[in-house]
Amino acid sequence: MCTRNTPSLTLSRQALRDAMTRNGWDADAIFSAELALCELIVNAWRHGDTLAPVVWFSILDRTLRVTVSDESDALPQPRTSSDLAETGRGLQLVEGLTHRWGVDPQKRGKTTWYELDSVA
Repeated sequence: MCTRNTPSLTLSRQALRDAMTRNGWDADAIFSAELALCELIVNAWRHGDTLAPVVWFSILDRTLRVTVSDESDALPQPRTSSDLAETGRGLQLVEGLTHRWGVDPQKRGKTTWYELDSVA
């Protein structure tokens, strides 16, 4: 199953939740996938200078792959934030919620992705 979504955070989350539910994923995995998706979309808006990032996901052999593409060539870099900082932990969160993540430079911009394996 593959889905390409609009940049709407709400619609993208709902489409991801629906697909994972139909494929038998548990609530904890769905929550983790949605939160990681939100982080990547917000990063594309905030740091990728892209109002309409392209969101795509697939479920193949019990592995979920989610990608968010933006128009910036700047590659995301995990930061070490102070305990009192209000921002700067998004990629750490994605890393903690998922099994793998990375970034692929494109001709124009980049695609940031993560994968989550089903335990079922």
